[in-house]
Amino acid sequence: MHPLLNIAVKAARRAGSIINRAALDRTQLEIRSKRANDFVTQVDRAAESAIIDIIRQAHPDHAVLGEESGASDGRGVKSEYRWVIDPLDGTTNFIHGFPQYCVSIAVQHRGATAHGVIYDPSKNELFTASKGRGAFLDDRRIRVTKCAQLKESLVGTGFPFKEMTRVDPYFRQLREVMHNSAGVRRAGAAALDLAYVAAGRLDAFWEMGLAPWDMAAGALMVQEAGGLVGDFSGEANYLESGDIAAATPKVFPLLLAALKA
Repeated sequence: MHPLLNIAVKAARRAGSIINRAALDRTQLEIRSKRANDFVTQVDRAAESAIIDIIRQAHPDHAVLGEESGASDGRGVKSEYRWVIDPLDGTTNFIHGFPQYCVSIAVQHRGATAHGVIYDPSKNELFTASKGRGAFLDDRRIRVTKCAQLKESLVGTGFPFKEMTRVDPYFRQLREVMHNSAGVRRAGAAALDLAYVAAGRLDAFWEMGLAPWDMAAGALMVQEAGGLVGDFSGEANYLESGDIAAATPKVFPLLLAALKA
């Protein structure tokens, strides 16, 4: 395992232990609304702080982009490395005790994602990937499915709850995919949905209005598992646009066609 990936795994497990302890008594949660339908708890902040502490101990000069703490440069200098962190993807699920949430950590080198970790603390599942080295669930190599038809695909998605102005175009996409697939699932944690595409539990996934920390690790995972990732035009600027589609190689163009229709 690459040393940077090893640090990311250590940080994700540390954050996961904080989340699991808090899950034992959710009555103690302090919940704050960042904006409509977007919540944060003291668990999000504590988990992110623990992740950043581990990163800073190993690489104090690296830059960090965290969902809760924002962007920061290490020691005030610009680094070739940036860590992109979502300490608790699926906070609303966590608040309600719905066990579909995760820790997502990506390491970027010169703007390209080089390593990714997605850790599901409730199921103790660890997804990892390094560019050019494949994707893994725990110690087992994972691959996307061999599904070749959208009509045979189980497709994951997420609602644009942060951008309600995009609900109508999203519902047009949803209707098209529902009519042309084997089924659609909305579980509420985009990073974990992408990991599920990589692991073959979903054949495809799409969502609009995401942040880089929702996508960076999972997108690398899908690619290293043999899948394709892009924005709704199939281009590679999904981290900038916030709109992402991911699927098996043969389903990917069919999904894009459905989203455009």
